[in-house]
Amino acid sequence: MHVSRYLLLLILATTATSHLAADDKSAKQKPNVLFIAIDDLNHWVGHLGRNPQTRTPYLDRMAEMGVTFTRANCAAPVCNPSRAALMSGMRPSTTGVYDNGQDWKPVIGKDKTLTTQFLNAGYNVFGAGKIYHSSEHREGEWTEYFDKSGGTKLTLHPAAKDDGVGGIKFGPLANSDEDMPDYKVVSYGLEKLQAKHDKPFFMAIGIVKPHMPFSVPKKYFEMFPLDKIELPPTREDDLNDVPPAGIKMANPDGDHAQMLKSGRWKEAVQAYLATIAFCDAQVGRLIDGLNESAYRDNTVVVLWGDHGWHLGEKQHWRKFALWEEAARMPLIWIAPGVTKAGGVCERPVDLMTLYPTLCDLAGIPTPAHVEGPSIRPLLADPTAKWDQPALTTFHRNNHSLRSETWRYIHYADGGEELYNHDSDPYEWTNVAADAKFAEVKAGLAKWAPKNNVAELPRTQRTTTGAGKKKRT
Repeated sequence: MHVSRYLLLLILATTATSHLAADDKSAKQKPNVLFIAIDDLNHWVGHLGRNPQTRTPYLDRMAEMGVTFTRANCAAPVCNPSRAALMSGMRPSTTGVYDNGQDWKPVIGKDKTLTTQFLNAGYNVFGAGKIYHSSEHREGEWTEYFDKSGGTKLTLHPAAKDDGVGGIKFGPLANSDEDMPDYKVVSYGLEKLQAKHDKPFFMAIGIVKPHMPFSVPKKYFEMFPLDKIELPPTREDDLNDVPPAGIKMANPDGDHAQMLKSGRWKEAVQAYLATIAFCDAQVGRLIDGLNESAYRDNTVVVLWGDHGWHLGEKQHWRKFALWEEAARMPLIWIAPGVTKAGGVCERPVDLMTLYPTLCDLAGIPTPAHVEGPSIRPLLADPTAKWDQPALTTFHRNNHSLRSETWRYIHYADGGEELYNHDSDPYEWTNVAADAKFAEVKAGLAKWAPKNNVAELPRTQRTTTGAGKKKRT
């Protein structure tokens, strides 16, 4: 009797120890995450093929290491709502965060954010640079946040004419790479990759360039001689078939009119290309650091742009619109054991997929409030079936839906645009009024949010000049 009880206790103890060891082993095997955010980088990336002038060898090499998504779209074509949506898992139509100047913190609790899920799962969560809009972050959602990237004065090079045209700021700098805030942010990331960690880590690195001003060290401008610069393909009559709501977003009498009057359109394109090249170099430093680290084979990497950028297409500059240039951006995944090198996925996805996919890959439960689907099946097989379009929202009840072939835009006032990307990749011909495409429109429209909450009040405003609101 006593012997049997002893054997039973021994078996139970051995089993418990075995489970503890298995749990400990499982914890150690949880993948790390390198989460790279790029600000205002559109699809002028070499491997996406949109602009042959761009030079992005490191981004292109990174794409070859995993899976690149050729039809990735943002949740919102503005920094604040794009990042608030991605980090919370809730679309602008759910939170009311549709634009810059609207505070996301009162409507997005700490318990809902992506970083909190990883903290609760036992990760150390590091952050640096711009993850939320204006580099804002909230206490309690990070193990450590590096915010010491400033301090060095950036000065235009003597060769610069001035600081740009109107609100479009650009010009070469007299500074070195090491003076740039992005360089310092990446250096912080490299320090963490060289350190020894007793827990799995989630590291968010936010690179600000190519956000305006398009000002980086002069050597990057020299990579793109001005006499060789080509303007993006445009048509003077491009807005003739665009409804009033779209023309209002384009604002052709604003930045574009000033740029045409100045005669410096090519200089602005040169500056954007130069700033992209600087960004690419920082990505290269970070990925090289990962590849040389002890964490190379157990780190999920995702690189994303928060939205695109217009440089005169549709007589529009900046983001703040629902067309291809504003909505499309790079999205690259490297997931050891899941992705295969050189994967290219042509399925349309938006940035709402990042939160659930990262949870899925890390074995963390996806919270019920998260609205996007995991794209793990597409990481494993980029040709897998996918019937959901990418959804982009700019202000209440204005939505763009992108399938592999079509982009359908529906504005709050009922205006519509429909473009066939197989025959019209620059969205020059709006066929929304053609009755034969009614079924196409209906098939895409069903994916638009049914509930669109009111806009949050603007609590963060900056002005320029005589009370004019400044949008960046």
